[in-house]
Amino acid sequence: MKDAKSAPGKLYYSISEVSELTGVKAYVLRFWEREFPTLKPKKNRSGNRIYQEKEIELVRRIKKFLYEDGFTIEGARLQLRNGRKNRMTLPEKNLKSSVSAIRSEIKALIKLLS
Repeated sequence: MKDAKSAPGKLYYSISEVSELTGVKAYVLRFWEREFPTLKPKKNRSGNRIYQEKEIELVRRIKKFLYEDGFTIEGARLQLRNGRKNRMTLPEKNLKSSVSAIRSEIKALIKLLS
């Protein structure tokens, strides 16, 4: 999966170029356009989608929320709406249960070593 920066000096990108740059299939990009109101690339005279840098950056953020952070589409929408870029993305309940599980394992290891 490529996730390289876009070509410098280029104003508009086709959906296939955005797909290549972000590692997100074209059909997924079209689906996301319906699901995320903020993702609205313009269309040229032929009716083809033309993405600008701001849309490409938005695609990268959506991809991160969905694929890396594990949000649902609704959760990713909320994250975009709230403008949470660099905040902790795990739900607090999951974090607490993870910490609790780690603590239990550490106690068990200490008991084994004693």
